[in-house]
Amino acid sequence: MPLPGLLIDSLLSVKGFDKEAFEKVHNSGEQITSIRLNPAKPFLGINNNSISQLTRIPWTEFGFYLDTRPSFTFDPLFHAGCYYVQEASSMFLEQALKQLVDLSKPVRVLDLCASPGGKSTHIHTLISKDSLLVSNDVIRSRANVLKDNIIKWGCENVVVTNNDPRDFSKLENYFDVIVVDAPCSGSGLFRRDPGVIGEWSEHNVELCSQRQQRILADVWPALKEQGILVYSTCSYSEKEDEEIVNWVIKNFSVENCLLKISESWEIIESGGGYRFWPDKIKGEGFFLACFKKKEGGDVFPMRIKNKPAPVARKEIDLVERWIQKEGLYFMKHDNTVYAWPEQRVNDFSFLLEQVRVIYSGVLTGELMRDKLVPDHALAMSPLVADPISRTELTYEKAIQFLQRKELAGEIATRGWQLVTYQGHPLGWINVLTNRINNYYPKELRILKDI
Repeated sequence: MPLPGLLIDSLLSVKGFDKEAFEKVHNSGEQITSIRLNPAKPFLGINNNSISQLTRIPWTEFGFYLDTRPSFTFDPLFHAGCYYVQEASSMFLEQALKQLVDLSKPVRVLDLCASPGGKSTHIHTLISKDSLLVSNDVIRSRANVLKDNIIKWGCENVVVTNNDPRDFSKLENYFDVIVVDAPCSGSGLFRRDPGVIGEWSEHNVELCSQRQQRILADVWPALKEQGILVYSTCSYSEKEDEEIVNWVIKNFSVENCLLKISESWEIIESGGGYRFWPDKIKGEGFFLACFKKKEGGDVFPMRIKNKPAPVARKEIDLVERWIQKEGLYFMKHDNTVYAWPEQRVNDFSFLLEQVRVIYSGVLTGELMRDKLVPDHALAMSPLVADPISRTELTYEKAIQFLQRKELAGEIATRGWQLVTYQGHPLGWINVLTNRINNYYPKELRILKDI
């Protein structure tokens, strides 16, 4: 499908645009595959290459290009949360946070338009363990996908919410950092997804620009004074990029923050932000700009009406054998037990009262008949107690487990245990006398065969 002529015409005067090179790269059929590693779940190789042999993405510590695109569906390490498949340009967020935020200190971060979770899992890797990340998406189905990826990554200090941006306006001066990867017309993804080309129109660009302004205006009060706003899109259009930068500067008291970038990266500084042209960099179209808030206050009076009661002492005894309890606060909703970081209990409690929370901390399990049935989220977290039994699976057995098929064969240890692949947990099984019950979540199971 040919690129929209109106889009090409609108880009002729944009800094860094090379019409011939731009059209050539889109017609080439070339596809770029990149992944970002989870340092909390280190592993040795992917796609028959060791990690040390892969080409590093220059603007991120954790990102690598792959020579070919393997079947991630049939890689158990993907399901274990050892890496995330993410577009290379979008990993530039790391530079914004490392250069503008003191990540050694506890910070509150809001990822406002977070699904499916690429930027949230990246942020989680960068912030300290005593920080707080609120990952939000306004569409419930997308928020559920976000939750699943947060769980897979092994996050402990994250709250997943399902709210409109305006719902955060009442949290005045609460966040140190707000990341807005705004819904956009998507032209930056034309090469990766040619189907988007037929959906592009000038009218849609205008609608997206208006929506982006509304989103930014709605969430602005929640950013504290001296806080950092990171705005990004996967659009080439000036109306969604440089003109939004101008709109922010005109309507709010801000400092437009510039970043130090290497010339070798071939990222183009343009109108207070940074453009990624696919004919210059190894990645897709992307735009990012940063701002420091110069108004408001830096104190948020957190008032909590009803702090969730902790799990009762007798129930704690049931939970403790499953989890490394140090630094955790256990709360119960009905019969479900959640583990929260002790230092963030007030934040978690407050957010439960103020916004629509769909997930928080680590879902440990469900109390049933004087025992705890462990949840998949606990298996994916780093909190599983050391004495819990583990069974290492072959590749074939790991795929069967992920398909939620019945596991045959003899396992010496009876009862609940983690199954692992190359040492990384995949989920729970319960070994009975005459069968092995597979507790991999139905909604996550692989639906096709190799």
